[in-house]
Amino acid sequence: MRAALAVLDEQGAAAVSMRAIAERLGVRMNTVLWHTKSRSRLGELMADAIIGGVRLDGLPEHWRERAAEIMRRYRGALLAHRDGAAVVAGTYAAEPATLDVAEALIGALLDGGLPEREAVWTCWSLVYFTLGLTQEEQAAPARFTGEPEVGERPALRRVLPHLTAASFGERFEHGLARLLGSP
Repeated sequence: MRAALAVLDEQGAAAVSMRAIAERLGVRMNTVLWHTKSRSRLGELMADAIIGGVRLDGLPEHWRERAAEIMRRYRGALLAHRDGAAVVAGTYAAEPATLDVAEALIGALLDGGLPEREAVWTCWSLVYFTLGLTQEEQAAPARFTGEPEVGERPALRRVLPHLTAASFGERFEHGLARLLGSP
């Protein structure tokens, strides 16, 4: 996985392949395939390795702040790797690190008194929100600094200054507060 993540960080998600990993390791492609079994399994293992960057120690006691901090760390783990959000979003990784983060997040939500179904669905909402916003952040062209041309769309024209004014970090914190409810 270290070799796969190195290819990811250097060249992006499109460059990650069994062949690229084999070349990086100096082995035959069949050796990599023997360990990963398939392209989809490689994606799951990479996603779990990325999520393995989420530290779960030293979390706040209060459930809402604990859940928010878990998601901040989750976003940080995604941002630590080029195309990290795209890799994780493209998988369904029921692997140890991913399950550990889910356990911590759902535990925090249950500690806050959410019923089981609400805790799970809030967990999904937080994860999907974070993946989507982070994927957009990682794909945003650095050269884009102006306002988009919205044409004759009155609602968009009305809010145009707010469409690009806030940073991704500010948008993330706003979304967290909305999904977790204000303290």
